[in-house]
Amino acid sequence: MDKWTELLIGLILLIGSIIVAWFSEAWWGSFWDFKSAAWIVLKGGVFWVVAGIGVLFILLGISDLRE
Repeated sequence: MDKWTELLIGLILLIGSIIVAWFSEAWWGSFWDFKSAAWIVLKGGVFWVVAGIGVLFILLGISDLRE
């Protein structure tokens, strides 16, 4: 695939997912609310990244204490 086709397909998928997420609660009710689900996943991802960085700093500190 050439770069312009990849860009076009990527834009179509991105815009389509935004439209589906925006109107999902109105179309299918609160059970299929993709916007809320995406927000929950984003918050969980931020939590795990911060926790992972904390563990990394602890391991680096322990490694420095051993020297």
